[in-house]
Amino acid sequence: MRPVLAALPLLLAPLWALAQSYPVGFGPNPQLPEPARKLVPTVNIATASSWAAQEQPTAPAGFNVTAYARGLEHPRWVYVLPNGDVLVAETNAPPKPDDAKGVKGMVMKQVQKKAGAVTESANRITLLRGLDAKGVAQTRTVFIKGLNSPFGMALVGKDLYVADTDAVLRFPYQEGATSITTAGTKVMDLPAGTINHHWTKNLIASPDGKFLYVTVGSNSNVAENGIDAETGRAAIWQLEIATSKSKLFATGLRNANGMGWEPQTKTLWTTVNERDELGNDLVPDYMTSVKEGGFYGWPYSYFGQHVDTRVSPQKPELVAKAIVPDYALGGHTASLGLTFYEGTAFPQAYRGGVFIGQHGSWNRKPLSGYKVVYIPFSNGKPSGPPQDFLTGFLDKDEKARGRPVGVAVDKQGALLVADDVGNIIWRVAPSSAQTASR
Repeated sequence: MRPVLAALPLLLAPLWALAQSYPVGFGPNPQLPEPARKLVPTVNIATASSWAAQEQPTAPAGFNVTAYARGLEHPRWVYVLPNGDVLVAETNAPPKPDDAKGVKGMVMKQVQKKAGAVTESANRITLLRGLDAKGVAQTRTVFIKGLNSPFGMALVGKDLYVADTDAVLRFPYQEGATSITTAGTKVMDLPAGTINHHWTKNLIASPDGKFLYVTVGSNSNVAENGIDAETGRAAIWQLEIATSKSKLFATGLRNANGMGWEPQTKTLWTTVNERDELGNDLVPDYMTSVKEGGFYGWPYSYFGQHVDTRVSPQKPELVAKAIVPDYALGGHTASLGLTFYEGTAFPQAYRGGVFIGQHGSWNRKPLSGYKVVYIPFSNGKPSGPPQDFLTGFLDKDEKARGRPVGVAVDKQGALLVADDVGNIIWRVAPSSAQTASR
């Protein structure tokens, strides 16, 4: 009897998670409203503002927030090297002359300008090193320059892989180096072109270092540019490093971005930005475990078998096998960053869970996202509602002082957050550990 009683909490955990109260559009079983299409889509985005000198986001009690690095140029992604150095992709979209032409294209360009997203790409990776008593990086150097809208980074052995918008490149890496001047070697072409609607390409290495996994977003909202324009897109690719052979690993993922390996099961998880223009709470962005060969619905359906009637022709045979995502992250939150917490500096309640950087909505009223949330995990699955972790990116007038994107855990166990409107890397650490040095 004792073994049965001991296992009872584990058996009841999934039921307990379902019984908890989730916000609208969040959780493992979100309530999905009926589609609400409008002749003129909702356009509501926070105007880009800036942080005053003494302002910073707000973290829970017991944590300190510092600006680890200021004055960057549109920092979108962060990657922590084994020696503690922090790489930052300072980047923005490449020219996309054929993306959203006409009236809609003009409107979207104005939206992006208002959001602070229309800036020339710095096309570089910057290295931040060290930590002073105030929680600020001690040195900053240009690590790699002359890239083409870089985003994802991954170190495998002595090779650093960088995902440009159109290719995966390999660079020789030497621990402790402050720059790489050797030209990168292309190991894989990536879909790009003159539309290149979702230009950010992320990558992650498998735990054994044999494979790279590469995200490629869709070329449209819902295949309005034609399905031929989506060849190789809305997917995660797998690249075998030893042979340079690549294949589609999972498809139907409209715009996968963040990726991470769940600590217990070593299963790949990703965040996905879903489609727009179906209403305030439809379709929720989500995070999900990724199954090899799995199809996740886009563009034909969402959250399983919910058919999107805007797509023609339909493919009912694909809809029938569409996988339901594991956990909804709210309508139009633009959930981009994802990192599992495997450090030891944070309280036990955070260990093994996941932090999500939510860049913020444009197709929703009221606004959503513009914060970092934490979601607990148990037995390899999400086990409760989201918890606000880093907020305050919107001021009292709903202007965006910043927008969180990539998230990572540094060598001391602090959380790093890339803020591409504030041009800052924020560092969140427990108050007692704030002055720890490398």
